Amino acid sequence: MDRFGGILFGFSTALQPDNLLFVLAGCLLGTLIGVLPGIGPVAAISILLPLTFPLEPAGAIIMLAGVYYGVMYGGSTTSILVNVPGETAAVVTCLDGYQLARQGRAGPALGIAAFSSFIAGTLGLIGLQLVAAPLARVALRFGPPEYFAVITLGFVFVTCLSRGSRIKAAIMAFVGLLLSGVGLDPITSEQRMTLGVQQLFEGIGVAPLAMGLFGVAEVFRKLAGPASGDAPQAPIKNLLPTRDDWMRAKGAILRGTGLGFFLGMLPGGGPVIASFAAYGVETWAAKDPERLGSGAIEGVAAPEAANNAAAAASFIPLLTLGIPPNPVLAVLFGAFLIHGIVPGPLLIRDHPDLFWGIVASMYLGNVLLLILNLPLIPLWVRVLRIPGDLLYPLVLLFCVVGAYGINNSVFDVGVMLLFGGAGYLLNRKGYPGPPLILAFVLGPLWEVNLRRSLLVSQGDVSFFFTRPIALGIIACAALIATVPLYRAYRRWPRLLRKNSR
Repeated sequence: MDRFGGILFGFSTALQPDNLLFVLAGCLLGTLIGVLPGIGPVAAISILLPLTFPLEPAGAIIMLAGVYYGVMYGGSTTSILVNVPGETAAVVTCLDGYQLARQGRAGPALGIAAFSSFIAGTLGLIGLQLVAAPLARVALRFGPPEYFAVITLGFVFVTCLSRGSRIKAAIMAFVGLLLSGVGLDPITSEQRMTLGVQQLFEGIGVAPLAMGLFGVAEVFRKLAGPASGDAPQAPIKNLLPTRDDWMRAKGAILRGTGLGFFLGMLPGGGPVIASFAAYGVETWAAKDPERLGSGAIEGVAAPEAANNAAAAASFIPLLTLGIPPNPVLAVLFGAFLIHGIVPGPLLIRDHPDLFWGIVASMYLGNVLLLILNLPLIPLWVRVLRIPGDLLYPLVLLFCVVGAYGINNSVFDVGVMLLFGGAGYLLNRKGYPGPPLILAFVLGPLWEVNLRRSLLVSQGDVSFFFTRPIALGIIACAALIATVPLYRAYRRWPRLLRKNSR
């Protein structure tokens, strides 16, 4: 099936009444979650995951994917209106978006954010459609050494590109690897780190862990901290950007789209890194860089285009290699497995309805989000006025019900609450959660491919260096890991001289 025939087949799946309803539900929920500060796509998908168990795989994945890219749309709303990012990828949008709102131009800022998201999301999907099938054919040549190398590269990326302390990110990734080893050995079936607890024989569930680490921890943080920001009371008008706005933003949209698509495909990349990088490129490319940060329309267009292009591109390694490139898709990877489907090179052949249905649903979702987002902005402003004391306890209750519904197990609820408390404390100390969840999901794949490679080579480590693809990927990982160490080494003499004074 060629690409054109494949996408037509995908629309025949996505346009079925049930699946179309799931697209709409995912987009609306994603936008709402993007508007509400602090919840984010990882927590949202984790919380909604139990609700998808009774659904068909196509409908379940279509809805969860809609939540993901819907969050990318909605996250800019609070960034622009109240200077509080609805999710992490919208942090950069605060810099110029809120300044535009203070200048009375909240309407054009929201408008250019929506249009940039639509353009970049659509171009990203065209790239996904063109790249996915050839990459899947290449992936069929991958063996255990190549998969081990790619996952290792993902660990390096998620550690080196994390915001804040890289040492803390590395520690969290290591903890995620340890937690992924709980249960029965994947090769010998021996018990590991179960402490004799029968519920741990099958390992720690990804849904309770993710709901606790992100959803419950965020609720604890919000309930413990002061409320921030107030939604504007005045009506928002003139949502369409002016001609001058478009002239300033068009280059930023195209640059942000290209950069976001590239970074979205990389293991450990994603919308957050893409939005920051796109803003940096605009600062470098601008003729008058001092405008950025004081209300430049391109300062909104570039990061919004980048995060939506990255969201589309991040499905490429998940669907073709079976490797989630960021924490959000790590949870989505768990959703595939729960529904008995293993994403990877054979997904297009074995489940063409699912693969092309997801791609087609994302085209529909982009159109729906553009149609819905602009008229619904007054509604989202009202949602922002819901008191946190009412909203977050309801989210916590929903998490408890969802965790219990997975296996009808109080043990899963306890696991979720345990990781919720741990996530809250770790966040206060600056330890990031995304490296842990990504390492937790990728850990079993990393271990199995490492051990299979060593079994084939009879324990000879040099086997990895006799495979050109694996060698090239490992070399890239080593280079990326070395750069921060080299920079730290260069700074060390200056720090010693400064402290000696």
